[in-house]
Amino acid sequence: MLTDSHIDRVVQLALDEDAPWGDITSETFIPAETQATAVLNAREPGILAGAEVFAAAFRLTDAATSVDLHMADGDHFTSGATLATVSGPARALLRAERIGLNFCQRLSGVATATRAFVDAVHGTGVHIADTRKTTPGLRAFERHAVQCGGGRNHRFSLSDAVMAKDNHLAVLTARGMSITEAINTARSRLGHTTSIEVEVDRLDQIEPVIAGGVDIIMLDNFTLDDLRAGVELVARRAVVEASGNVTLATVRAIAETGVDVISSGALTHSVRSLDLGLDMALHGA
Repeated sequence: MLTDSHIDRVVQLALDEDAPWGDITSETFIPAETQATAVLNAREPGILAGAEVFAAAFRLTDAATSVDLHMADGDHFTSGATLATVSGPARALLRAERIGLNFCQRLSGVATATRAFVDAVHGTGVHIADTRKTTPGLRAFERHAVQCGGGRNHRFSLSDAVMAKDNHLAVLTARGMSITEAINTARSRLGHTTSIEVEVDRLDQIEPVIAGGVDIIMLDNFTLDDLRAGVELVARRAVVEASGNVTLATVRAIAETGVDVISSGALTHSVRSLDLGLDMALHGA
């Protein structure tokens, strides 16, 4: 999903935004011939994500820079660990520093938060998934970070799968169409490889949705008791996904209701970037 070409395109946009006409501070203070080495250090423990994105920031700034990655995406690191070493023209290192850090700190934060959710449901057989509540333009990056943390990805975009939510159902109801009829009509228009998911917010909606032959049913903002009742009603006739107000404090109890998947927007929209630092020294200093 996260290709080299996509990394380069997004990172270049970030570099252009940060220094549209060059880095006047470094160009004023640092002689052009100055060489330096910088070390990426972890100031707190976490899960690494965005290592190649970090490297791209320096590579795209100056091809003469060299990035040695000491850990790979998905690796756990402790506070004080050395994650990467960068060498090359000091001006290039200073210009790329903030962009490389911004990406790596943000993505490692997503991966670390995801791992906490995955660990919280360990042993239940439930999968943790993200949502489309991602930073505009950075979806592929953040989805990659979720995978690094052991999570799974929901549909990538509106083009990937049918997912009828409450607003879709409200429009259909206003037109006098039943949920079952709407699902059957949608199925007739789709290829055999396209799945259908429908979101419900009441127990009485489950049977009409199942009657339409959905692949996945999302139980949205259900209480724990209603989740258990919903799982029993579905009776393995569809994949059951729970969503809505999922937190690290509640995710284990949700998993124990018997659902198959728990999706949480918090994995991408509410995470804290990890504290990583880039410490620089001149060659020969």
